[in-house]
Amino acid sequence: MTIVTFRLRGRGPSTAVALVFFLALQAGASAQGAAATRTTEQLEPADSLEGNYLAAIVAGAGRDLGAASVYLREAIKGDPLNNDLLERGFVAFLADGAMSDAFRAADKLIQRDPSNGLAQLAVGIRAIKQKSYQTARGHLQRGGRGRAADITATLLSAWAYAGSGQTNKALETLDRLKGEASYNLFRDYHAGLILDIAGRKVDAEKRLKSAYDAEKTTLRLVDLWARLQARNGNYDGAAATYGEFDRLLPNHPIVRDGLARVAAREPLARQVGTAQQGAAEVLYGLASAGNRQGDEAAALLYLRLAIYLDPSHDLAILTLGDILERSKQPEDAVAVYDKMPATSPLRPNAEIQAGLALETLGKSEESIKHLQALITERPDDVDALSALGNVYRTRKLFTEAAETYDKAIAKLAVPGRANWDLFYFRGIARERIKRWPEAEADLRKALELMPEPLGRERALVLNYLGYSLVDQHLKLDEALSMLRRAVELRPRDGYITDSLGWAYYRLGRYDDASRELERAMELRPSDPVINDHLGDVYWRTGRKLEATFQWNAARDLSPEPEDLVKIKQKIERGLEDSPSANAAEPKKDGG
Repeated sequence: MTIVTFRLRGRGPSTAVALVFFLALQAGASAQGAAATRTTEQLEPADSLEGNYLAAIVAGAGRDLGAASVYLREAIKGDPLNNDLLERGFVAFLADGAMSDAFRAADKLIQRDPSNGLAQLAVGIRAIKQKSYQTARGHLQRGGRGRAADITATLLSAWAYAGSGQTNKALETLDRLKGEASYNLFRDYHAGLILDIAGRKVDAEKRLKSAYDAEKTTLRLVDLWARLQARNGNYDGAAATYGEFDRLLPNHPIVRDGLARVAAREPLARQVGTAQQGAAEVLYGLASAGNRQGDEAAALLYLRLAIYLDPSHDLAILTLGDILERSKQPEDAVAVYDKMPATSPLRPNAEIQAGLALETLGKSEESIKHLQALITERPDDVDALSALGNVYRTRKLFTEAAETYDKAIAKLAVPGRANWDLFYFRGIARERIKRWPEAEADLRKALELMPEPLGRERALVLNYLGYSLVDQHLKLDEALSMLRRAVELRPRDGYITDSLGWAYYRLGRYDDASRELERAMELRPSDPVINDHLGDVYWRTGRKLEATFQWNAARDLSPEPEDLVKIKQKIERGLEDSPSANAAEPKKDGG
């Protein structure tokens, strides 16, 4: 379901606008893709209200929520009656995880405008944390109206009743959710969890199974249903539940851990055993639904509140870290990953993601040392080896990358569908160090292992393999077929369209090349390689003035240093007779 962001009434901006202000999610806010580095301890507040406000704007555009919070905190001190500042500060504090500041701001906002939906939600969550369940229900009922607000308030109110020991009242509240399939799913899921805590095993199993039967592809629901089956003595049923998901998404750590425990007939503890954990589950579920549909702003706020209620919620922690990474806040992501419980099956994943986030921060040596330490501690951890190989590959250390992928693949008893990317990445590394026969074998193995539903990922492999074959004038009919199929799978991918156009160029089919490269330009107008390629094909078709224009554009778009030299030569002298004499390195989008 889609989460509709709460809209705050009164003098302040909407929640969505306030959050976008700090996350800079709009296009162009981080045009260079630079990661913000958090240095809040060293920040010096400005001497004026205006200075702090402008500094907050700059911090928000740089995706530095910590700095934005610091400057807004000072700005609010300078103008404490300004609702606009207070509201922006509230959202920034909440998004940054500064919960004490967020709650103080929410209290003030509610005093000035009781209809402020997000502030009422936050204060209601705080009341649930404090076990003040009646107070929590009051705040939730006074929150905003609308589809998202209603389902959020209803689910949370049910858990507030459960916290007061009023199980039947909680169920009555949940049963108001009717109509849409998503409503039915949330209703039965949370009813099952509440009934389980109340000790009503038969009813709990009935409601949770109803939710599971309606949605068997959601990991959290699969895990909690299997745990309930195991606690009720149905270990075979739990194994079947985990096994069905494992066939869909092989080798997930939570499922792998569950299967091992079920096979050993070990008890599987409740993941949701209190009203606080139940409310956190509501927020996590809604955040996940919104995140899948691109509503990262609301998801971020919900996840912060979920982790406040249940600091051990491993999936909420992992999802929040992922959102922060995608929002170009890798240092904040590292801090979140560090909160992963040591006992969680996801702890190794969080440690690996922290290492990759360090690479995103430009701390390559720290990233490599971090991942190497994990491998020393867990020498059979294929995921850690794969991550280290990816860092080497990103740094263009292709020999080291290939050797690391060798070690990862050697750990596999039998390569399965989940391992296709290892062969893909090793194929890239081997191709770059001129070990083509081995690279081709790896790329074909990746295609063989890859599950059919992964169409977009298949396009990347087809693109890399197809272009590489064309580049070496090998198996041209098959290669062109691969590239056409890749374009079909990802028609809006300018890099893949560029590969098809460049393949036509290498084959001397300039009209076809011009058509595809012009389309690639429409998709990626600011890519230097595509501009360079289009210039080459224009030159070959006699459109020399247009060719020079494209090369000039490519020169000004920060191409790779080795490409820049070739581009300048073409601007001065044009192309030589051989179509491949001055060809730029193709963009294969190697992942």
